[in-house]
Amino acid sequence: MGKTILIIDDDPDIVEAIQMTLEGTGYATVVTQKAEEALSKALECSPRLIILDLLLSGYDGRDIAQNLKNTDRTKTIPLLMISAHPDAEQRTKAVGADAFLAKPFDIYQLLAIVEELTEDFSKHDS
Repeated sequence: MGKTILIIDDDPDIVEAIQMTLEGTGYATVVTQKAEEALSKALECSPRLIILDLLLSGYDGRDIAQNLKNTDRTKTIPLLMISAHPDAEQRTKAVGADAFLAKPFDIYQLLAIVEELTEDFSKHDS
């Protein structure tokens, strides 16, 4: 498994910032802005980490998270949920998110969480 990270967010500015940051540190990224593509993209690219927004146009990211965590091929992939919603952290932990990052976020904070989650995943994957 490579160093691919799947980003699921409908805000192009957030996606661009995350992509530039991750690709600048050696990660490959796959992006979807469509909630209904989340599971198929995850199955297709076998990412090392999934970054998922809590609120996507017309969709609740918690439903997507539950779907990912209930699917055999994606349930062990670390899931980082992001949101600007004030009570989002508790809500994301309840659906199996491995970490939470509040928007707006510091790029170094994002990288620290990504490194931690991908390192932990590599240990379980070997």
